[in-house]
Amino acid sequence: MHDVAAAAGVALKTVSRVVNDEPGVNPVTAERVREAIRRLGYRRNESARFLREGRTASIGLVIEDVSDPFYSGLSRAVETVARRHGHLLFTGSSEEDPELERDIVMAFCARRVDGLIIVPAGTDHDYLRPELTAGVAVAFADRPPEPGLEADTVLTDNHGGAAQGVAHLIRHGHRRIAFLGDDPAIYTARERLRGYRTALADAGLPYDEALVSMGQADPVRLRAVLDAMAALPHPPTALFTGNGRFTTQVLRILAARPIPDRPALLGFDDFELADLLVPGVSVVAQDPAGLGGTAAELLFRRIAGHRGPAERILLPTRIIARGSGEIPPPARAA
Repeated sequence: MHDVAAAAGVALKTVSRVVNDEPGVNPVTAERVREAIRRLGYRRNESARFLREGRTASIGLVIEDVSDPFYSGLSRAVETVARRHGHLLFTGSSEEDPELERDIVMAFCARRVDGLIIVPAGTDHDYLRPELTAGVAVAFADRPPEPGLEADTVLTDNHGGAAQGVAHLIRHGHRRIAFLGDDPAIYTARERLRGYRTALADAGLPYDEALVSMGQADPVRLRAVLDAMAALPHPPTALFTGNGRFTTQVLRILAARPIPDRPALLGFDDFELADLLVPGVSVVAQDPAGLGGTAAELLFRRIAGHRGPAERILLPTRIIARGSGEIPPPARAA
């Protein structure tokens, strides 16, 4: 800045006013300063400016797995909003480990990020309370924080979406519908199971534990589960899978079976190439970009000074019917 002032023949304060678009500088003088800036290639030190304001122009994002396409979409949306606000984004994967989640969050806080967006792996967030008191803005996405922790939260309507998906299968004639979901310790898995049960109850259908499996999306485990279900006196005629990982694993298992023996399939979460398979895979689609973008906007509103009550936003889902979820049950099972 001193070099710019010398080249333009003005005081340092005049250069500062031009750089920060402040009034009070003669237009001719201002243009001379801008010309000196272009000629010298001067760039304002944004880091110094943010530090003077008590900020670092960075935020942290903690997700389950950065390689998961769902979380990639969420992360990209957060980054887009952060860039628009002049911030850098740091991202870490918790791998569904509450201790790792805490370690990543505390590492971000040690680097004085202005805010955090967290997809929680655990249910104990007492460790965050000192950071909130210290002024770190926090928002949650995809899953809520522990009860009692007041923070902006953006969720998918997991219960409603799952109920909608199972009701879709019921409308196509299915009465024996299996649910293959994630670990029930995970909020989204519990909510989708609850939606499954709601749809059955609304249709007057019984809940059969033999048609429900909750756990890891391990191919060996899932193959054993599907074999056991197929051996039941009344096997399922349709499968409802609880997320994209389960859907793709189930598709691999079903691909090795004769087409007439394959049940109808509808999955929670859309995924790449789902429309190119034969038949196309019907899904309950959620909006990962909407989750990330909305959470980021709420976060930056807090960073800007908003002190209103914490918001809880529920985003809707939609069914994309491509064929696999519209296959009718065999005549003998209808």
